[in-house]
Amino acid sequence: NKVSFFVYLNFKKNNQKRALILKIWKYIVAGGMTVVVASGILINIPKIAILEQTARNIFFHVPMWMAMFSMFAISVYYSVRYLNSPTISFDIKAESAAKVGVLFGICGLLTGSLWARFTWGTWWTFAEPKMNLAALAVMIYYAYFVLRSAFDDEEKRAKLSAVYNIFAVTTIPFLLYIVPRQLESLHPGADGNPAFSEITAPELRYILYPAFIGFIALAFWIYDVVHRYKTVQYHSENS
Repeated sequence: NKVSFFVYLNFKKNNQKRALILKIWKYIVAGGMTVVVASGILINIPKIAILEQTARNIFFHVPMWMAMFSMFAISVYYSVRYLNSPTISFDIKAESAAKVGVLFGICGLLTGSLWARFTWGTWWTFAEPKMNLAALAVMIYYAYFVLRSAFDDEEKRAKLSAVYNIFAVTTIPFLLYIVPRQLESLHPGADGNPAFSEITAPELRYILYPAFIGFIALAFWIYDVVHRYKTVQYHSENS
């Protein structure tokens, strides 16, 4: 009938508009990240004691953690929404965001380990609380996926995962900010060590701040892809 036809046309038009917006947004993200990466590698930076040229890692290491935080925030948001209104789409979104968050957390650990090798002389040290607590935070979220894999019942899996997700996200501020600040650390900004604001030249911030935006936008891009894949996978398995 005519009503169904017009509904279809409106749906198709909205989808085309959304696809165009996403396409433009992804071009902007790709271009921005290209500029950030190229600038981070190629610009001249001032000599910073101990860090030397490894100071360039700040353009990648720190923004990766910001991207992780943003994804975990999205994940717990949809977990709370699921508990308020049990809809499988909320569970899929929560899981997708958590996966991207863990990905950026692992990247943060790897770049941190690489930085430690050149500044502290070792790939990893158990004497550095921030490294170990960051690894613990990622492991807590890895347990989220182990928990999900333990249940075949869709509703039970989604509900318990949502509850666990709320617990997991509350540990992040303590593990990555509050507790490390109470302990001796080699990290800049810790007790006895100058903060990055004290040792980093102002010109480096012109790249660092856009890098925050770029990496968070990149995380959203990957999240969008993962979410669409998980949605298609769910419907194909339950059709």
